[in-house]
Amino acid sequence: MLTQILDKIKNSDFIADENLIGQKIKQDPSIEGLVNDLIDEVMVCNQQIHTVKKPNIKFVESSKKKIDQTGALRGRPLYHNYIGTGAGRGPYVELEDGSIKLDLINGIGIHIMGHSNPRVMKAAVRGSLSDIIMQGNLQPNNEYLKLSERLVQIAGRKSKLKYAWFATCGTMANESALKIARQKNSPAKMIFAMKNAFAGRSTMMAELTDNVAYKQGLPDYNEVLRIPNHDKKDSKSSETALRVMKEYYSKHEKNVATFCFEPMLGEGGFQPVPREFYVPMLEFCKQNKIAIWADEVQTFARTGEFFAFETMDLGEYVDIVTIAKTVQLGATLYTEEYNPKPGLIAGTFSGSGSSMSAGLEILNILSEGYLGPNGRILKIHKKFIDGLNHLNQTTCKNLLQDAGGMGLMIAFTPFDGKKEQVELFIKKLFNNGIIAFSCGKDPVRIRFLVPAIIEDIDIHLALDIIEKTVLEGLQV
Repeated sequence: MLTQILDKIKNSDFIADENLIGQKIKQDPSIEGLVNDLIDEVMVCNQQIHTVKKPNIKFVESSKKKIDQTGALRGRPLYHNYIGTGAGRGPYVELEDGSIKLDLINGIGIHIMGHSNPRVMKAAVRGSLSDIIMQGNLQPNNEYLKLSERLVQIAGRKSKLKYAWFATCGTMANESALKIARQKNSPAKMIFAMKNAFAGRSTMMAELTDNVAYKQGLPDYNEVLRIPNHDKKDSKSSETALRVMKEYYSKHEKNVATFCFEPMLGEGGFQPVPREFYVPMLEFCKQNKIAIWADEVQTFARTGEFFAFETMDLGEYVDIVTIAKTVQLGATLYTEEYNPKPGLIAGTFSGSGSSMSAGLEILNILSEGYLGPNGRILKIHKKFIDGLNHLNQTTCKNLLQDAGGMGLMIAFTPFDGKKEQVELFIKKLFNNGIIAFSCGKDPVRIRFLVPAIIEDIDIHLALDIIEKTVLEGLQV
């Protein structure tokens, strides 16, 4: 019997075929046709979504039940009355109450290509046809290789970053970054971090985050040394920041492992920071062999270049860079000098094949006219900022102040920037058709993470809704 089985295997067509089965699946025209037909059918349905729409009375009650049930199951209500149906088109998304919203927060930056982008969906479906759902650092597939290769190639153009390691989210990418810095500079453990920093939701990243509301009841390890932020009203804020850093270092010296900074702080109100503010601190860290870690979880792919360190010309300084959101998973990039010892960074999951495939396709799309000084991202930024400034100077006189940001990250201060005012304004924007979020404190600001695929007509609609919402507030 054994001889017969071996003969059958020896003479089978599979053994004679030189192509791998996985290659056949990827190249099979029938599978390609089915995937294309599937996406085409979904896009036909989504063609009906093209502008904002009020809730449909027919679905309001059932939607409320789902929203209430979701809040009950997780122990707190949803911030927005948002349960998506799974349908959307570009910057627009359909909700379970029948409304269609202009999504200008994008899951806090995840959906940079908007909703139901056909190329992203196709890539995601293709990735989901793999033999496994989640890829791991122990058993990766080709999507892992291709995305790693692309990120290293992009990062290495203007820096010494040479390696990439995946994680499931930005928090875990940041955890890897901190471990890498501490291992290299052991036994140093202290961290230079900016005031109003945000690093994630794990215990250590909550410590790094400068917001007491996010760590109530958590222990304080006293391992973070806060550096004051750039102040555009103070011409000496750079000197102040460097002085504080040096004062901390004189007390702790060899016990400082890394300097973590976000090129633009979300918790700080989306206020752009000039290169000249960071350079003296980065030079100081280099001189004292303190790891320079740029947290680009939010800024990656949004500033007009792939990396904000490119936009700000800081690539010569960075040792470690973390990204997430845009690429649909987290990644830690690092130089040869900071390549960690085996076993330090691992983890069962690195991300799903679907996420990796979609993330790679998003990078491909962004390379097609979105980046650079004449790219679409900076055109979107100018259009939005010019429009907000025009409203602030005309119908909304001095009620939409200090519009700014970087690229697709846009913020402005409504009214007096008081928390209660801004929260109410966000709720009214939502009712009028825009999904937004807040950032900063004193003043609290409105934050947009604009999808890169937004058209000028959609920007005009957004500005009209903002204007309407401000004027409604004046009538109260």
